[in-house]
Amino acid sequence: MDNATSGKTTENTDVTQGKFLELVPNKRIVLSVKFDSEDPAFSGVMIQKWLLDSVSEGTKVTIVCENVPEGIRKEDHDTGLRSTLENLAIFTE
Repeated sequence: MDNATSGKTTENTDVTQGKFLELVPNKRIVLSVKFDSEDPAFSGVMIQKWLLDSVSEGTKVTIVCENVPEGIRKEDHDTGLRSTLENLAIFTE
């Protein structure tokens, strides 16, 4: 399977299990993410930290990811996170 263009669960899908580990209003969201995949390249639990900082234009969101499965290319991960942030901006504006 070409992981750069394929899903991690099936050819066209990514299914994950997420769990909130920490919620600090207006400051931080920490969650664990586990991919539902039989491919060992996507095994393990990734930790995402969403850091929220007030700025004059609104809120700056910084995402820090730890233990990213080796099968996820940085470029693809960055694209997915950027898309998530764009959708969040649309939803909140």
